[in-house]
Amino acid sequence: MRLTKRGEYALRTMIRLGIAERQNEGVISVSTLAEQEHLPFKFLEAILFELRNAGYVESQRGKYGGTRLAKPMKSIKMGEIVRLIDGKLAPIGCASETEYEKCTCPDETHCGLRMLMIDVRNAIANILDRYTLENVVEVTLRKQEQCATQPKKKAREKGSTRARHADPSDGFLAVLLESKP
Repeated sequence: MRLTKRGEYALRTMIRLGIAERQNEGVISVSTLAEQEHLPFKFLEAILFELRNAGYVESQRGKYGGTRLAKPMKSIKMGEIVRLIDGKLAPIGCASETEYEKCTCPDETHCGLRMLMIDVRNAIANILDRYTLENVVEVTLRKQEQCATQPKKKAREKGSTRARHADPSDGFLAVLLESKP
């Protein structure tokens, strides 16, 4: 599964709206959302339209209008949003529960690739369906607070062109488990 830009932007938007709710910011204008999250305005409008039609967000019109969550954060599973925006979670069609497509394999029942991709789909679904928007907002805010209280990490060596990598210690589960007794 590869999350599309549309899916990524939808999730980022939902998380930002969840943070706004937690911090009692009220509604957020589309232009403010687009600016804060560095998202294309028109693209964000289309995503919000889809989220609104599905009942995840609501709009308030007028001079001080904007968008806010329409459901409690604890009732929004992250997997629901991904499926709404991007469809299937399976990397290949024959491993999908919701959008199954017959493959060209001569023996689908005994296909090792299909079995592996079903496990990949199950692992992705288990994580995305286990955590709610409330969980993600809580962990995001916790990480922001930790970073605000810790001294800044030493800047990269001058002249280094090495790109930042996805450090496993930066992951959601690492931060979530960090605070568990």
